[in-house]
Amino acid sequence: MNKITSQDALFAAYNASKDSVVLRSVAEHDIKSVKKEILCCGGTGCHASNSVELMDNLRAEIKKNGLENDVKVVQTGCFGFCAQGPIVKVMPDNVFYVQVTPDDAAEIVEKHIVGKELVQRLLFVEPLLQERVADYAKMSFYAKQMRIALRNCGLIDPERIEEYIALEGYQALAKCLFKMTPEAVVQEVLNSGLCGRGGAGFPTGMKWKIAAGVKADEKYIVCNADEGDPGAFMDRSIMEGDPNSIIEAMAIGAYAIGASKGLVYIRAEYPLAVNRLQTAINQARECGLLGKNIMGSDFSFDMEIKLGAGAFVCGEETALIHSMEGQRGEPTTKPPFPANIGGGYWGCSTNVNNVETYASIPEIIRKGAAWYSKIGNWQPEYDENGNFKRTISGNSGTKVFALAGQINNVGLVEVPMGTTLREIIYEIGGGISGGYEFKAVQTGGPSGGCITKENLDTPIDYANLGRIGSMMGSGGMIVLSDKDCMPAMAKFYLEFTKDESCGKCTPCRIGTRRMLEMLEKICDGEGTEEMLDELENLAKTITDTALCGLGQTAPNPILSTLRYFRDEYIAHVRDKKCPAGTCTKLFRLTITDDCIGCTKCRRNCPVDAIEGAVRQKHVINQDKCIKCGACIAGCPKKAIVKE
Repeated sequence: MNKITSQDALFAAYNASKDSVVLRSVAEHDIKSVKKEILCCGGTGCHASNSVELMDNLRAEIKKNGLENDVKVVQTGCFGFCAQGPIVKVMPDNVFYVQVTPDDAAEIVEKHIVGKELVQRLLFVEPLLQERVADYAKMSFYAKQMRIALRNCGLIDPERIEEYIALEGYQALAKCLFKMTPEAVVQEVLNSGLCGRGGAGFPTGMKWKIAAGVKADEKYIVCNADEGDPGAFMDRSIMEGDPNSIIEAMAIGAYAIGASKGLVYIRAEYPLAVNRLQTAINQARECGLLGKNIMGSDFSFDMEIKLGAGAFVCGEETALIHSMEGQRGEPTTKPPFPANIGGGYWGCSTNVNNVETYASIPEIIRKGAAWYSKIGNWQPEYDENGNFKRTISGNSGTKVFALAGQINNVGLVEVPMGTTLREIIYEIGGGISGGYEFKAVQTGGPSGGCITKENLDTPIDYANLGRIGSMMGSGGMIVLSDKDCMPAMAKFYLEFTKDESCGKCTPCRIGTRRMLEMLEKICDGEGTEEMLDELENLAKTITDTALCGLGQTAPNPILSTLRYFRDEYIAHVRDKKCPAGTCTKLFRLTITDDCIGCTKCRRNCPVDAIEGAVRQKHVINQDKCIKCGACIAGCPKKAIVKE
């Protein structure tokens, strides 16, 4: 692509590129068109499931059938429906194939492309209706979503800047540079009601306003792409599927606050995201969308990637800044805040937002604060003439969640603020998997809390989640069923936060260890009822005294499970039983008289703990048994039970 030296050159690039993605819009094309595009998921999960080989096979089959001029295979980012990958979407037919393997390529080309017939066996089966669905827009997983941060993921090739420009990319930046003052940009973001999607929920516009108000010769704008929560992959998917949206948003933010340099702090465990982001930076620089005098304006801005070693505490902005400086990733007390001189990167005024926050910025600028602020669970403020002024609730817009756990439809979902948990779990998520009953949902990862069925109709926003003892966090949402043990779940998260503590402050360094010790005793049947009160008191003390958000929120899973599931804790310490049957020291596996002596359990046992002759009842050696459950899974008569 030629260098873009003016706003007119950007529009010319848009006009030259937009035809390259027209087949992906059903509204603009006859679905009977000869020309086709086969979109293939190229996210990390699908790469691990051989999607690269699948694309190679599709191209080979297209060539074999002489269709190179009519059919194009496009690698996209994540479609979001992670449990069903690799995913293939044929456009403009709008047909969605799931769990596609490299061996399926020939059938897709021969049957669908050549024969104009659906490959029925590869269509998604709705879990509740048990019906196959071809049109992804009619699938329950997508029907209630509103994709803003994820708008281009699964739609464009993230390694070609032309495709981002073809969907009006960088036009928000052009609008800022040629039609808006920095102050107007800050006010637009402030009016939109966008709050930080990294967990704290601080108004983004206010953060920018503070940084813009600092008088300094040098400022930095930083993207927090660390994303260390277990089970969270929202930011990674955005960077893998739409990296230019982050570049454009950071340039807009830099213009607004007066920065000339941007830094993306990303964990090295995200190699695909790092590669695609670096590719996008290089292409933007070559096109003149990064560097000096962007689009012929007086604004100059460039950026680079800083790799992190994967420390959860570096999600806290001061710890992140220290890590980028090459120091130990530890938080510091505030003030000074990063926006203040002395508190940011190398002591300079610094603004930090996370990936998802930035991903919404171009759409807010392009479509306006009034448009964005009316999405979600918003509360408007009006001027003296009754005209809309801005949103004041901080609950406008959408939020991306990583939906996982005991749920049929695992994946990334983006919904308007105010959507209820019931809608997400039972409509978008397709209900609880395996025929189990819903018990709770853990939001906010290791920093959040659990929400019970009594609160399933709670609208999701910052205030409502806080009111019922949880938090938004970065967007992890783990669904738990009656097969899950709540004390064990709290222990799992505490093991993580204990290991990830930087050790700087005593409440977090020592307190998390003491809480974990008590939880281990409780789950092993060695706890006491008095210990529950000690655990609760210690958790509250750590919440009040820890230095940073990691320590302050580490007790949340304990406090929320004690609040809603104290009866399970009581069962562990008083009755020495685990109601869910998952705490291994509180049950034993035995073989009933229904055993037919088929020997399957004996052959499946990894530690040779099962003895018995053919056609005779088998016996489990309790001293050897590790309670892995392999014998239960393999028994045809279900003759192995937990006691």
